[in-house]
Amino acid sequence: MLLTTTNTTLDNFPFSLTCHQWLEPEKQLEVWQQAVELAGGKVPTGRIVKDVVQRIIERTQIPNSYQIGEVCQILAKDNPELRGKGGCWCIVVAVHDFSCTVRLWNGECTVGIQHLKSYNYLPAECEQMQVICDRINRVYSTELEESVQKFLESLGKLKRVYLTGLEEKVLGVIEREYGVVG
Repeated sequence: MLLTTTNTTLDNFPFSLTCHQWLEPEKQLEVWQQAVELAGGKVPTGRIVKDVVQRIIERTQIPNSYQIGEVCQILAKDNPELRGKGGCWCIVVAVHDFSCTVRLWNGECTVGIQHLKSYNYLPAECEQMQVICDRINRVYSTELEESVQKFLESLGKLKRVYLTGLEEKVLGVIEREYGVVG
């Protein structure tokens, strides 16, 4: 079955582009037309549509305004690569055109700027979070006991810039137990 891309309206789409509702209707139509073309005139796969959307976003996006050292929250949205990281805080370690490399409680990854939200912390608060992040990263390993991993993960989802007295003590015990004292 070949699809025509002329005189197409949004109502004629065989599936919903609701995950991209923030695109203007004209852009949604452009996405659909390009995706059909890439699929050889057939109904495009979700991957093709997503790739076309990403290219359009990148060419129309405002410049990346994040800064190295900035503390942000990861917004997983519809990105399966960020599964388990949604809601975690992270620290920007490199700034690219449309993404940032960030450090989390369990390592680094590159995240599109649409998946980041700044906490707008003061510089001193960002430095404090960097210290916490460094401590967690020094001790974290997939070889750790599950309960220890879960504790470190919970620290990676804190919504504040400090550890409580008890969190500080438990992290200190873990650091000493694994011979990683900062």
